[in-house]
Amino acid sequence: MQTDIFFSEPSCWAPGLTSQDDWTLWSRGEKSIEKSSVSPSIDFTPPLFRRRLSQLCKMTVHVVHDAVEKNACADLKQVFISKRGEINREFTINRTLIQEEMILPAAFSLSVFNAPIALAAIACNLKSGYTTFFPSKGDFHSALLAAAAPVLSGEESKVLLVYGDELVPDDYGTLRPEDNFPLAFATVLSAGEDSVCSKKISLKEKMTPEDFLKTLLSS
Repeated sequence: MQTDIFFSEPSCWAPGLTSQDDWTLWSRGEKSIEKSSVSPSIDFTPPLFRRRLSQLCKMTVHVVHDAVEKNACADLKQVFISKRGEINREFTINRTLIQEEMILPAAFSLSVFNAPIALAAIACNLKSGYTTFFPSKGDFHSALLAAAAPVLSGEESKVLLVYGDELVPDDYGTLRPEDNFPLAFATVLSAGEDSVCSKKISLKEKMTPEDFLKTLLSS
């Protein structure tokens, strides 16, 4: 099976990195992502739409919107990968269940795993459908291979790959992962090179989301 694949210039968002120069420095290890709960403004959406959105949802909407604007890829199917999903909302639900021994149905409205990419599809008027992947044991590489499978098999010519994870609450203490920082990015992937997808990457070696993004930014 082919393991070389082409990607577009990524659209990225993370606290503390506000310019292309910042992202270049980050890809070289000369700048870090801030461990902050700050979110992008997504002021291209109506105030009522974005009022209750989490950091993860806002980051996902932002990078998908940026990728669609940059690459004119509104007709592509989306593939969303996250290692932790809506962890802040999940924590709130669990805490409420423990303390009050009950939860209201409204608490589930934006806590489901597909909420970020579903909201991005609504915000950007994407109608081609999406798939979500929760990688076992945080193995981003396996999720990346699954995301690329429709393109590598010829079922799809291109897909929009989206990754996002938000800051883990302080309440988790020592259980928080080492990569506890917010990050989201979106990129178009294709089996062949063209004017949009020109960055060739081999999927043979295991890589984290950060490794993958740094490769895209430096290639």
